[in-house]
Amino acid sequence: MSGRIDGITEQDIAEYLANNPAFFERHAELLGSVQLTSPYGQRTVSLQERQMEMLRDKIKGLEGKIIEMIRHGQENVAIADKLHRWTRTLMLTANAGDLPDVLVGELKHQFLIPQAGIRIWGAADAFAGLPFTREVSADIRSLAGSLTLPYCGVNSGFEAAQWLDDPAAAMSLAMIPLRHGATIDAFGMLVLASPDPTRYTADMGTEFLQRIGELASACLSRLLPVR
Repeated sequence: MSGRIDGITEQDIAEYLANNPAFFERHAELLGSVQLTSPYGQRTVSLQERQMEMLRDKIKGLEGKIIEMIRHGQENVAIADKLHRWTRTLMLTANAGDLPDVLVGELKHQFLIPQAGIRIWGAADAFAGLPFTREVSADIRSLAGSLTLPYCGVNSGFEAAQWLDDPAAAMSLAMIPLRHGATIDAFGMLVLASPDPTRYTADMGTEFLQRIGELASACLSRLLPVR
């Protein structure tokens, strides 16, 4: 069917009807006589029925969005609860020397992380000899210092993977630098690992890992020498 009738286009008709709603008040009989094809089969429906179908589709779409929002809200609440429990446990740890082990253990437990490890350099002399103070190379210190955001990606033989119980099973890693306050230099690094190569990827958001790093850094600053 042509979109033009004697010089008048369908767009002209549509604009006229939109700008003159009283047309349907003057010709109310048209509303009942117009017949349209339903998108749900080949049956013919009235204009009112077609409008109802369109409204049902719109409502269904809105219901889907609401359900999705509720699901995301529930997930966010669950994550916030886990973060709260992890942070609370750290705050209740009286012995500073226990903090790295508690931090890693609770992180794995709360967030179902298969493997995690941590190293701190420059800790106070009172903590010398503890596992988290084991020597690391200048390269790993340089890497931690260069990271402005957590690194997420495949494990391509990073030294930090050797801090894990089973380095060979670490297919993807998240490496989170630890910094005290606004200083540029890192005083340690936290590494999270998974056998799933897609758990930590280069294109994933790192906002949550940044928060983990900030909280861990604030907590572990108790291990640094008093200046």
